Amino acid sequence: MSAARKLDLRYGVSVWQGRRLPRLPTGPLLRDMRCDALVVGAGISGAMIADALTEAGLSVIVLDRRGPMLGSTTASTALVQYEIDQPLCLLSRRIGTENAERIWRRSKMAVDVLRHRSRHLGIRADQVDRDSLYLSGDLLDHDGLVREAAARRRAGFECSVLSRHEVKSRYGISGRSALLDYGNLAIDPRKLAAGFLLAACKRGARIFSPVEVTHIEPGARQVHAGTRNGPSIRCSHLVFATGYETPKGVPRMGGRIVSTWAIATRPQPRAIWPTACLIWEASDPYLYLRVSPDQRILCGGEDEEFENEDKRNALLPAKRIELEKKLKKLFPAVDPEADFAWCGSFGASPTGTPSIGAVPRMPNCYAAMGYGGNGTTFSMMAAQLLRGLITGNGDPDRDLVSFTRRF
Repeated sequence: MSAARKLDLRYGVSVWQGRRLPRLPTGPLLRDMRCDALVVGAGISGAMIADALTEAGLSVIVLDRRGPMLGSTTASTALVQYEIDQPLCLLSRRIGTENAERIWRRSKMAVDVLRHRSRHLGIRADQVDRDSLYLSGDLLDHDGLVREAAARRRAGFECSVLSRHEVKSRYGISGRSALLDYGNLAIDPRKLAAGFLLAACKRGARIFSPVEVTHIEPGARQVHAGTRNGPSIRCSHLVFATGYETPKGVPRMGGRIVSTWAIATRPQPRAIWPTACLIWEASDPYLYLRVSPDQRILCGGEDEEFENEDKRNALLPAKRIELEKKLKKLFPAVDPEADFAWCGSFGASPTGTPSIGAVPRMPNCYAAMGYGGNGTTFSMMAAQLLRGLITGNGDPDRDLVSFTRRF
């Protein structure tokens, strides 16, 4: 069985690429090896999964066909939110109130665990607590935000409905009402992934790259993974953490590939809105904004559903201009000119929820596919769930994200 499709996951230069990272012990795979768990992919998902599995006492090998953090992780704007792309009031209609509330609560728990786990491990990834401002849009108008607030409060989340006047007086944004949510994070995604990989390596994990897994032979007792350069790995468990390069044989669960674009302005601390909260819209597609540690404004959006990398890349100049216009319209006092501009591909699902768990008809193989805009949040969710499944402890929410669920 072939391992995964090849995609050009990003293009341009992101704001994170010039920042120094800790040195990771990685090199070529030169001989056949064995381990308890093989993690395919060394981005943010693979890093958190490797950390969780090594802490559980498993011997872990991580492979990546590019190298650590050279895929989608570098293209992330890293708004680490528990709010799923699909509003709770709308998601409840699709999958039922109980299931919708459970997945939202699990998402909130994942953000909290990420905060506590990174602190426990001493990871310095410029992480900072941030509230989220959810602006009215074509998906939810003011009345829709009121209904959404009621749904979130029923599920146990604290939030505040802000009128147009309040949004204007507090944040300087005209003509929009909003929901204000609490307890999210802004982070440097590459530093975060590097920190989790280092923690796993300190417990004995080994990273090999560039190594491309070309075929998988699942079995009842072990999995055999062959590579393009010759050596193979035999493992008790194999985890696909390949981002949006969907492994062949793994159900896509209605998923599709979407392209997104992003810019980062020059540092301008005097133009930053109060509290530097994360900002996004109740629209489809939606605009999203955050502030970097050096006081740049990161603005992304303009999502389109296609996976032709050449067409995506060719649109970068025009999308950059459009994002600059939208940023200027939202905050007239801001200098919207981009210092950095980039684009990337990510997965989207009909419900905005991830797919995590055992792969059907592939014994001892698992996958983490974080469909939606909550990639980092879903990575932590995947690390928790897969640790429980692989160690035999189970997980009470496995049914919400499994590859056999009916929604």
